[in-house]
Amino acid sequence: MLNLSSSHFDPNRPLTKHLTIPVIQRFDWPLWCKTMLTQIYEVATPAEAEAISAIGVDHVGVLVGDGAFPRELSVQKASTVMKMVRAPSVLSALFLSADIALIERMARELDPPIVHLGASTELLTPDLVVALRKSLPKVKFMRSVPVTGPEAVSVAQAYDQIVDWILLDSHRIGDLQIGAQGVTHDWSIGRMIVENVRTPVILAGGLGPDNVKRAIGSVRPAGVDSKTRTDQEGTHSKDLSKVEAFYRAATSN
Repeated sequence: MLNLSSSHFDPNRPLTKHLTIPVIQRFDWPLWCKTMLTQIYEVATPAEAEAISAIGVDHVGVLVGDGAFPRELSVQKASTVMKMVRAPSVLSALFLSADIALIERMARELDPPIVHLGASTELLTPDLVVALRKSLPKVKFMRSVPVTGPEAVSVAQAYDQIVDWILLDSHRIGDLQIGAQGVTHDWSIGRMIVENVRTPVILAGGLGPDNVKRAIGSVRPAGVDSKTRTDQEGTHSKDLSKVEAFYRAATSN
């Protein structure tokens, strides 16, 4: 079990002097990936998982935790959802907590293909992510990065090649978690990040069927993510017609 404490994250501090970073092999995404990677959150039931994977969505996202954040699923409930994800789709387990001991324990119990880290970057720093990766060597990792201004470029670079995907999302300063705002952020900054990191970038933040194609053209990410704008109106349940429309818009030529 890990026993580490986070420290203040200075994005300008060189990391290589302080960390042994496991380098992630870079792929030239457009050359080997036939279509845009797609990801949908928050899937909360086995029926939603089965239907969304049948549509063809690559990453079926589930919010997992101990109940500290609203709508978190227990490991037991998340496991029933994961069992209904049909290949080649895979489950992505989103943890909003910055407690790496809790993340490690729940990830070992659930054994998801992907662990998505969504805690604020001030709370869950790159050195802690490196340590967590070492304790879960078979799991792929995704890290949310808040796009609140130009400083997001250096924050993203701090996680470059120590995770498998960087997810760019909207963020409200002071929140303990990143994302689930239902609003877009500055796509020009997203494009700068794509051009300045080697890790595949997934674009999130207020994306839906009506704007995802434009977002892809502006940012040129490896993948796109939707939560709020593929929900049923006024709820957190998924609207399958919106999910399918989002998927088709994202993956059409």
